[in-house]
Amino acid sequence: MSVSTVVPVFPSPPSLAGQSSAENSFASVQAISEQVQQCSAWTGLLRRELAKAVIGQERLLERLLVGLLTGGHILLEGLPGLAKTLAVKSLAQAVHSDFRRIQFTPDMLPADILGTQIYSPKDTAFEIKKGPIFSSLILADEINRAPAKVQSALLEAMQEKQVTIGETTFRLPDLFLVLATQNPIEQEGTYPLPEAQVDRFMLKVVVNYPSRAQERMILDRVNHTDMAAPIVPVVEPADILAARQVVDTVYMDEKIREYIISLVFATRDPKGFKLEQMENYIETGVSPRATINLKTVARALAFLAGRGFVTPDDVKAAALDVMRHRLRISYEAEAEGISSEDIIKKILDTVPVP
Repeated sequence: MSVSTVVPVFPSPPSLAGQSSAENSFASVQAISEQVQQCSAWTGLLRRELAKAVIGQERLLERLLVGLLTGGHILLEGLPGLAKTLAVKSLAQAVHSDFRRIQFTPDMLPADILGTQIYSPKDTAFEIKKGPIFSSLILADEINRAPAKVQSALLEAMQEKQVTIGETTFRLPDLFLVLATQNPIEQEGTYPLPEAQVDRFMLKVVVNYPSRAQERMILDRVNHTDMAAPIVPVVEPADILAARQVVDTVYMDEKIREYIISLVFATRDPKGFKLEQMENYIETGVSPRATINLKTVARALAFLAGRGFVTPDDVKAAALDVMRHRLRISYEAEAEGISSEDIIKKILDTVPVP
């Protein structure tokens, strides 16, 4: 079902004098759409700035914008040289906020990220030295190179948006966002992320090779790297935080909410959705965080499209990145070369669309 052919079903608030319920419903969603268009003006400017440095990778850049609009952390997985780090650094340059890059290595300690207490002989007391986590935008580069102890140091920050050092707890910035990268094929000196850590990422975005035309554009631009226009900040944190409030108001019909629930439960009870052939391939279904994130990301995608309502296509567009890292496949699936993405695509093709 294409977005252009979807007719949204609007809510039915109490009628005003002289107006029908349908008229009030349409006016309500239309007002949300107008507010969305006003508050999303900066997204076009941000896309243009990112295009100065990153050629192609439109899906990656769109997902980074979704992270900004929702405050959801993103895990970027792809081979070296596919502009993962460049895209995140470019995003940080285009946002008028503080940014820290943390290069994860096997010899790191949690204190290297969070900070620690340092004894001051002059004051005969311990002072707290904050780590790089106390920034708005965090690039956790090659996050799977650090051991589990270091990766788990991010759990409190990512979930609670706070950090505890000693007996003191500090709040992190309102715009706090972790953008992590990892290489899927390298095995030496890497540590798989714990399940609890992976589940904290709202999206897992797989970055693929550019197209032939995009590869040619990259080739032609190499000689002019020094002449490329610098990326300038085009959006303030206040604009992003205001946009987040608007995203939360984007209308979602009851049928679409039920559609989200059906997609989630199809991973837990395949038989109930006529997917018996998938039952032996699924070890555990997706968590309730997938349900919440499907709603949040679908709303953000509608916002980026300038709409005040969510369509089923928004949910389908969000499903793969929201669910691929939360669906655990069985050994039988691995033996037959079936991935979590294959299962999710089958679910999307089978579950009826409202």
